[in-house]
Amino acid sequence: MKKKRSVAAFVIFLAIVALLGYYSYGIVRGTVDKDSDRGIKLGLDLAGGVSITYQVAGDETPSAEDMSDTVYQLQQRVSAYDTEASVYQVGDDRITAEIPGATDANEILSELGTPGSLEFQTVDGEVYMTGDDVVDAQAITQQDQTTSQIQYGVELTLSDEGADIFAQYTQEYLNNYLPIYYDGECITYPQVNQQITDGKAVITGMADFEEAEVLASQIRSGALKVELEELQSEVVGAQLGSQAITSSILAAVIGLLIIVVFMIVVYRIPGLAASIALLIYTGIVLAILHLYHITLTLPGIAGIILSIGMAVDANVIIFARIREEIANGVSVNTAIQTGYKKAFSAILDGNVTTLIAAAVLGIRGSGTVRGFAVTLAIGIVFSMFTALGVTRWLMRSLYGMGLQDKKFYGEKKERKSINFVGKRFICIGISAAVILAGVIGLGAFNAKNGQGLNYSLEFVGGTSTTVAFDTDYSIEEIDEQIVPYIEEVTGDANVQTQKVADSNDIIFKTRALSLEEREAFAQTLEENFGVAEEDISESQNISSTISSEMRTDAVWAVVIATICMLIYIWFRFRDIRFGGAAVICLVHDVLIVFAFYVLSQTTVGSTFIACMLTLVGYSINATIVIFDRIREHLRENGAQKTDLKEIVNTSVTQTLSRSVNTSLTTFIMVFMIFILGVPSIREFAGPLMVGIICGGYSSVCLAAPIWYMFKTRSLKKQEAPAAAQQIPQNTGKKKNKKK
Repeated sequence: MKKKRSVAAFVIFLAIVALLGYYSYGIVRGTVDKDSDRGIKLGLDLAGGVSITYQVAGDETPSAEDMSDTVYQLQQRVSAYDTEASVYQVGDDRITAEIPGATDANEILSELGTPGSLEFQTVDGEVYMTGDDVVDAQAITQQDQTTSQIQYGVELTLSDEGADIFAQYTQEYLNNYLPIYYDGECITYPQVNQQITDGKAVITGMADFEEAEVLASQIRSGALKVELEELQSEVVGAQLGSQAITSSILAAVIGLLIIVVFMIVVYRIPGLAASIALLIYTGIVLAILHLYHITLTLPGIAGIILSIGMAVDANVIIFARIREEIANGVSVNTAIQTGYKKAFSAILDGNVTTLIAAAVLGIRGSGTVRGFAVTLAIGIVFSMFTALGVTRWLMRSLYGMGLQDKKFYGEKKERKSINFVGKRFICIGISAAVILAGVIGLGAFNAKNGQGLNYSLEFVGGTSTTVAFDTDYSIEEIDEQIVPYIEEVTGDANVQTQKVADSNDIIFKTRALSLEEREAFAQTLEENFGVAEEDISESQNISSTISSEMRTDAVWAVVIATICMLIYIWFRFRDIRFGGAAVICLVHDVLIVFAFYVLSQTTVGSTFIACMLTLVGYSINATIVIFDRIREHLRENGAQKTDLKEIVNTSVTQTLSRSVNTSLTTFIMVFMIFILGVPSIREFAGPLMVGIICGGYSSVCLAAPIWYMFKTRSLKKQEAPAAAQQIPQNTGKKKNKKK
């Protein structure tokens, strides 16, 4: 690249940084001001939203199972509106749905509709199927095969039982009509054109896509276990004050600057290129979150900050390769080209495995799990783009501008191989001891408190009390002046608060309170804030916002994602032992962080799931890089022709700087939000720091040695039959002679 073109390219990149910086500043300002039009759409914890309470229609009290199923199904329903929406049971026959970022309760009610009963009937009025058999309903567009015109319709997905029933009735009523009723009113009158046996049906005849969406919404609403009617709706304020946003942004800025300085000092010219690319990456991620109205909660902000630290990972892999090539005596230009080429497989495999996890979590998970998957996928895709595209062009520009001396890029000195394999049993013993301590702690806390983990309201539910104050308190004043008195009554620091818009009402959510504790609650407010008894609404028990079904979804999502990653690693490395070792390390990291939650009694809430999912995505990357280096050495030398132990030790040693530096940059970002963040974000950052350290440790000290153990055992099994064939057999004649 000629010098003038190089200078021009570099100036263009600086201009992009400036434009993205200006645009990002506007997004950040809008986010701080909680203006979703100018900033990022914030979750219920940061910006508030609409709270709608439904009551079960009729006089009969529904069963606990029906209520649980309805909560889960309604959660799926509102998740289509916003992935961060939450649904929980209130009392015996009420359900509350909270939708973040909304300011008009009537608009939300209009869009969600009133959940009612759905019936599939024949033209003679026979009910042959209900909404219980509907798994999903989505508006679609399709092309008519005869006229080639666009048609609008609704695609129904039925349960297995529903599919069998529908197959029977669509055969019996072929060329006839099978109407669908919602709350006793016919909402569609479709004609049966053919027998449907696969449980998927399409209702056509909609005038436009909007009409199809309305019908799909009604069908989904009717697929609930019980019939609901609106009891009340209100706009609620943020659970956290503006300080949570500003402190998180400050942490991100400081952490970003530290990483920029670190990269330039350690990697020089490549570090400068990576730093500029990192700024571009940050701007792109903010723009995507803003333009696509992706809801961001406090854990989501922490996740974005974490992704900034992880974004330099691919660059670190590439730069290490470049330094190795320079140390081998090649020119800087050749080293850059070769470095990118050799680093590509590790970058690709590491990011694809994480993308697999994100895809499975997005498809199989629900609620916050799905929201996490979206932000994770965005971070992966654009970090690869900036590392493989932007950083490469910047380095070519800087090289073309005359910065061609080797001293600007550095040389990797040959480091003496560290005997990681020889110390494998020590490392395994340390890990086993920590995991065992977690198990013992779990039993001890369970015996003492009745539960081994310190569950938050999101997991176990509690009591919700609405109080009308004479003063309009801010979120910060509530946290500083009122909450300490509530904590004194409950003996628990797990207190959540929400303001009701256009009033002085405050909603307090605490652990489940006994009758005596509710009386003490009221007395404390009366003595300290002059709240009369009639100003305190009846306290209601509320269920967990993270239902058992959601937890099951999250577990299954992680299990399926792990299996998919195992299969991918097996396919790419042609050796299932690599995948097995990677999965063992992943499970190890999860167990270590779980032990930290137990022993430190850190609150286990929605951030717990986010932390564990982050760990699944983060942990696998470092392991893949080491395995990629082992794979390279095996190709060069052959597994049977050289000492496997030396290959493993050399591979881990050669990638050690990458493992340390990537863990360090990621740790810096999380450490900053731990130092500057509000208490609730520290509950996420603390375990995450443990996970980062643990992930680096397992990748370096456990992953490759475990693969070595698998491999050597396999080789011994292969050698045993061959050795047996070489042993000379004793003849009968020799035996007689011996006698």
